[in-house]
Order: sequence, then C-alpha cells, then structure tokens
Amino acid sequence: MLINTGDGKGKTTAALGTVLRAVGYGHHVLIVQFIKGSWTYGEMKSIERLKPEVEFHRMGKGFVGILDDTLPREVHEQAAREALDFAVERMISGEYQLVFLDEIFVAVMLKLLTVADVHRVLDARPEATTLILTGRGAPQEIIERGDTVTEMKEIKHAYQRGILAIRGVDY
Repeated sequence: MLINTGDGKGKTTAALGTVLRAVGYGHHVLIVQFIKGSWTYGEMKSIERLKPEVEFHRMGKGFVGILDDTLPREVHEQAAREALDFAVERMISGEYQLVFLDEIFVAVMLKLLTVADVHRVLDARPEATTLILTGRGAPQEIIERGDTVTEMKEIKHAYQRGILAIRGVDY
C-alpha cells in the first residue's frame, strides 16, 4: 500500500504517475475521488484517454464547507459513505491490480469517514491489489500499515505571491 500525505502539493499527481505506470503494463485501475467533486480538472480529461484500463469515479460532492459549497453536511457524509462502500465492493471483485482512493484522508479529517472505515478498506484489500491512499492528515495508525509512505511538504507556494492556479499545471 502506498500513502501520499502532507500539506504540500503533488499527492494526487504522484498517485496518477503510478496509475500511468500501471496502465503501461496493461493493469486495470480503479480511481475513486472522495472530496473533489464539482470542478473540472485536467487529469479528468487525461483519464478519459486511458479507458478501458482506468475506471474513474468522482463521488464526492465538492469541497466541504468552503468555496462554492452550499450542500448540507449530511449530503457530504452520505457521499463519502457511498464512495467507501463502492470502493470496497469494486476492490474485492479482483478486477483491479491498482485501486487509488483520492482524498480519503481529507474525508477522515472532515469526519465524513472514520479511521475504522479506512481500516475496513485495508482489511478488505485482495493481496494482488495495490492500494494508493491520498490526502492531507493521514492518521498515524494508517501510516504504520503503509508499505511506502510519502509526505509532501510545502516549502513555498506560488499563491502566497499572488500567482493563481495555472491550468494544465495546478488543475
């Protein structure tokens, strides 16, 4: 199991690099996003080109409690539970060599899911399936279960100098 966590950029991007590598070997990949929901990202367009090897499910309802979020918290909680159940069900099917759960740790930090929910995913994982989990704030007990854990650390960010996100680079 691989974990990409920390406050720096690049957690999802690094995981997508692993997805690209897996597709190069003809592996089947499942991607489930837990938080990102309403915006369009360049990687979504790229993933479309990787079908049928890559199956992508954006199941979150968007950023929770910030930006353009007008949904009740219960809607976000339900979406996270449904995404988790869906991911476990698809993962145990044995169809995928790689399963990538994007922003699952943010769902835990926001209390949409629990650490026990993440343990449930880990316990259900078939031995032949590699799992990638991403998001800020990975719980220590999940980090301890990881095989490869990378912490992205922000040194500085362009936004701090007034540089807005760049299409094709940041989203």
